[in-house]
Amino acid sequence: MSHEVKLHEAQTSILRELLFHPSATYARLQKPTGLTSDHFNFHIAKLVELGLVEKIARGQYRLTVKGKEYANRLDTDRSTIERQPKTAVILAVERYTNGKREFLFQERLKNPYYGFWGLPTGKVSWGEKVAAVAARELMEETGLQAEWRVAGVYHEHVMHADTKEKVEDKIFFVVQGLHSRGELVVDFEGGHNEWLTREQAEAKPKKFLSFATELDIIDTEAWFFEAIITYTADEF
Repeated sequence: MSHEVKLHEAQTSILRELLFHPSATYARLQKPTGLTSDHFNFHIAKLVELGLVEKIARGQYRLTVKGKEYANRLDTDRSTIERQPKTAVILAVERYTNGKREFLFQERLKNPYYGFWGLPTGKVSWGEKVAAVAARELMEETGLQAEWRVAGVYHEHVMHADTKEKVEDKIFFVVQGLHSRGELVVDFEGGHNEWLTREQAEAKPKKFLSFATELDIIDTEAWFFEAIITYTADEF
């Protein structure tokens, strides 16, 4: 589903029941909810309206393809939709200037992580290919184009330094950008772009702790890294 929907507990109960049956009768679906007929009719009609359930005969229902995909993410013990990691791309766009290797770094000027320096990122939208995400995000935030190579995967867990609570779970496709072209957009809403060497970026007082690992991915055969990163409340 391209956008998450928030379902009533009764609607989740109906989906859970249909998850374990090719189809089910009105009576079978109503029983676990404990609802009156009027209230149950409202919730089953809502699921049909959302395209998650379809009526196939009088008093007989089944999950649609869309409903199967959604219901498959149910934690069947707790009848809740499982929370899943965010998926995004990390853009490691490089060039050589006077023999020095530079990367396109971005100062993030929006929350969270306001003022932090790192490599540009972009969320993977439903149905998008990784290279298409990289091209779209680079053009939107920098005005540049490049040739892409997916170099690896970086899985990051972000922890709150004081509470030790896990606040983010992110999977990044690390994408190397070569032969960049176009006129760089230096400033845009939410960020500031600069070409920097790795050493210059590491000297920034506020920087993402992960970009060194992300750059290592594009230069090594180790295509996968996983890390736990800790930030304070002020940093986040």
